[in-house]
Amino acid sequence: MDLIEGMMTQKSIRRYTDEPVTEDEILQCLRAAIQAPNGGNSQPWQWLVVTDAEKRRRIGEIYKRAWDRYWPAITRDAELPDSEEERERGMRTARSAIHLSEHMGEAPALVMLLGHAEYKNFQLMDDDGPVDIGHTYYTSLVPALQNFMLAARSLGIGTCLTTLFRVHQDDIRAVCGIPDEYEIEALVPMGRPRGNFGVAPRNPVETVTSWETFGAYRG
Repeated sequence: MDLIEGMMTQKSIRRYTDEPVTEDEILQCLRAAIQAPNGGNSQPWQWLVVTDAEKRRRIGEIYKRAWDRYWPAITRDAELPDSEEERERGMRTARSAIHLSEHMGEAPALVMLLGHAEYKNFQLMDDDGPVDIGHTYYTSLVPALQNFMLAARSLGIGTCLTTLFRVHQDDIRAVCGIPDEYEIEALVPMGRPRGNFGVAPRNPVETVTSWETFGAYRG
């Protein structure tokens, strides 16, 4: 598989078989992850891999409790799309997310990306005050996550990036012994997909790309 094919077919996978994900496969994905570009080569990450069945079960229970708060909150004032196609697409995504909320603990491996408060709270200053160059902490973490998931895709392993667990982040800290100075920035389940990889529905690139001046679309 070439890189572009992997990118084009690396959609969120939320249903997994019971086939294990090996330690070597996880390490291969992590090696790819830490090669990602990051600000000043700061490498502001730690990774936590959970394969123990009891810990996965407990994390799954915490994730479900987080989902039970998240889902009513996000749907409370939601309006249904106008088109039947969009409504059905939304329902497919919802069913998939609900399935993950009920089976997170059964994924063969759970990988967490941790960031240290020292990096998250860093503020560059000069004599005029803060020098705002954006959130370099997150712009260093996100490429690493994408590398990780693309490497998994190349091995035929499905992944899904989620952050809604953060509703009960401290409970996951307790399960895994994570110190308070570390933030759990992302949780990525891994497993062989039940179903197929494929190209996810997206708006045409021409509708979101301006040339030279904002709003100058082509096509």
